[in-house]
Amino acid sequence: MSHSQLHPLQVNPATGEPYLRLGSPLENIILTPQRPSDVAFTVPILNNPDVVRWLEGPPYPYTPSHAESWVSSVIEESDAILRELRGASAKDPEAPPKIVGGCPVRILREIKEDGSEVYLGDIAFRRCVYPHEAPEERLRLSEENARRQVGDPALVWSIGYYLASSHHGRGIMTMALRTLLSAWAIPRMGVRRMRTEAFIGNIGSVRVFEKNGFVLNRTLEKESPNCLGETMPGSYILWWEHP
Repeated sequence: MSHSQLHPLQVNPATGEPYLRLGSPLENIILTPQRPSDVAFTVPILNNPDVVRWLEGPPYPYTPSHAESWVSSVIEESDAILRELRGASAKDPEAPPKIVGGCPVRILREIKEDGSEVYLGDIAFRRCVYPHEAPEERLRLSEENARRQVGDPALVWSIGYYLASSHHGRGIMTMALRTLLSAWAIPRMGVRRMRTEAFIGNIGSVRVFEKNGFVLNRTLEKESPNCLGETMPGSYILWWEHP
């Protein structure tokens, strides 16, 4: 594949896998596509109350069957983006980098001194579906957003992530989001507007977003359950626009 279509991703010469390295001082952490072997690593992380308390998506308890299904779907998404890039390269090797509807690298891995890797978590962009709006408004906004073409500056994206509790408090997710925004989301996906949510009390996530230019749009004091079935008092809505 033409390097211009993968830019700014690097390629592991031994495996052919694309990756993106985080900036200083976290150069030992990379973002890669999902791998089938990740199933075993996701299960303990997504059964850890310190992680899933702040999530509302994954089922709990999180089983190997859940992990296999999810990992398979993420691999399909990444493979589809890479196929699209290969197709663009084959059609015109000199073409400028293509705008695509996702990022093929999203899994955080720490590279140890002996070369082994530790699975840390996941961070991914997706089209905003306005989960905390009133039902009619949510449907209207979601359908409107779904009709927008990739690269449309009016398209609103959101972001979801989790990180192993062993690595909380090190600035990893702040740097991962900063790296993905500048290296891929803005130049390769045409991301210009983002809206994201965090449960009230999730100060860590709010700081991650604010350090990357998100501003608190409003606080929704509407109770909703987290993954553990606990009732959360509401959510912060944060907003970002490309300067």
